Amino acid sequence: MMITNCSSPPPSQEGPQCPPESSSQVFAPAEHEVHQQDVIQETPLESVEDTLKSLHMHRNKYFKRLSSQWQSTFRGNIALSPTEKRHSAKSFRRRCKLLGDEQPLCVTTNNQRQRYVTKDGKCRVNLGHIKDKSRFISDIFTTLVDLKYLWFLLVFTACYILTWMSFGAIYFLDAWLRDDIAHAHDSQWQACFENVDSYLAALLLSLETQRTIGYGTRRVTANCPEGVVLLMVQSITGSIIDAVMVGCMFVKISRPQQRAQTLIFSKHCVICERDEKLCLLFRIGDLRESHMVDAKIRAKLIKSRQTKEGEFIPLEQTEINLGYDTGGDRLLLVEPQTIAHIINDSSPFWEVGAKRLKRETLEIIVILEGIVEASGMTCQARTSYTQDEILWGHRFASCISLEKGAFLVDCSAFDKTFEVEMSPLSARNRSHAKDEESIF
Repeated sequence: MMITNCSSPPPSQEGPQCPPESSSQVFAPAEHEVHQQDVIQETPLESVEDTLKSLHMHRNKYFKRLSSQWQSTFRGNIALSPTEKRHSAKSFRRRCKLLGDEQPLCVTTNNQRQRYVTKDGKCRVNLGHIKDKSRFISDIFTTLVDLKYLWFLLVFTACYILTWMSFGAIYFLDAWLRDDIAHAHDSQWQACFENVDSYLAALLLSLETQRTIGYGTRRVTANCPEGVVLLMVQSITGSIIDAVMVGCMFVKISRPQQRAQTLIFSKHCVICERDEKLCLLFRIGDLRESHMVDAKIRAKLIKSRQTKEGEFIPLEQTEINLGYDTGGDRLLLVEPQTIAHIINDSSPFWEVGAKRLKRETLEIIVILEGIVEASGMTCQARTSYTQDEILWGHRFASCISLEKGAFLVDCSAFDKTFEVEMSPLSARNRSHAKDEESIF
C-alpha cells in the first residue's frame, strides 16, 4: 500500500505540501532528500545502496516517534479532503509545539512555547464548545461577579431600567383600560392612577414607586385593587434587585485578587547546591505591612509527554515537593523567603542536567495561598517559570540586613542572583559518581 506523508507547511501556506506520488515514497525531511540526490550523483553506484539503506533506517526512527493516532491520520491523507488535510497539519503542528520537538519534522511559525500561566498569574486556557450553557444561568450570582466591570455595570444599569420601563408600561396600560388617561384633568373622576396621562408619567410613577421617592403628584389610589397588587409586586421586585446587585457589587469590590498584586515572586528560578544537595530555589515576598495568615506554597510542573505506548498527554501536571512532609510549605511571610525544592530520586528534575535543561520544554507553576489579615478572605497569587527562566549554577543574593532595632529588607536586591561554580551533571549522575567513588 502506498503511503504519502506531508511535512508541516511554511507560514505563507495553509496546509501541508506533498511531493508527487511514487511507489517508493517515504516520509523524510526536505534536507535529507537533497542530500540523497547529491550522494547519488557524486558517489559510485556500489555505495548508493548502502547510502539508501542508512537513509531508510534513519527515516524509520521518525515513524517510531509518532503515536499510532498521528500515524493513522497522516497515512489517510490520500483519501482526505483539503479541509481535513489542513486540520491534520494544524493538529500535528500543535502537538509538536507542546512537545517542544526540535526535529525538522515540526516546523512552526513560533518556536516559543505558549505559557500555561503568565508571570502575573493569569491562566492562558480558554474553554470552547460549551454546549450546556444553562449551568452559568443556574449559578447567576457567580456569573455576575465574574463579569468584567464594564459588562457588570451594563447589567447593573439594565436591570433597573428594564424594571422601571416594564412596570411603567403596565401602569400605563391599566390606566388606559380604566379610561384614566382620557379623564386625567377631570376632578370628579375617581381614577386608579392619579395624574397619569402619558407613558412618561407612568414611567415616573414606576420610578418613584420602586425607589420610594414619592414626590406626591402621582400616586396609586384605593379605587382599583390591581393597582395595589402592582405596587406590592414592584416593591418586592425592587428589593430583590437591590439585594442581588448591591451584593454582587460588594463582593466584586472586596474580592482579594488585588491583594495578590503586592505578593511578589522572583523573576528567575535557580539551581544550585545547598548542604551538598542539588536544589531548585525561587524567592517570594510580601510588600504590605499587614501580613498573610497561614500562608502555604506549592508548585506544579507542566510538561507534555508521550508514553511508551504512544499516548500523547498534553500539559501533564506533576507535583513538586516544597516540604509538604516536613511542614516547609507553611510560611511566616514576614520577610522574603527563599523556597527550596530538593532534587532527589522522587523529583521530576532527577535526571535533568545543565545541557538537558536547555533542551527541555517545561513550565513551573508556583501558587501561594493565604488569608488576608485585614479582611479574613482567602487570597491566591500565581506565577510561572519556563526553562529559559531557570538559571543553572546561580544563587540568590541576600536582601536582608540588620539595622538599629529591626531588620531591613532591600527590595532592590530581591531578584539579584550571582553565578557559582557547579558541575553541570544531573542529580542522578552525581549520585552515581559518589557511589563509584565510595566503592573505589
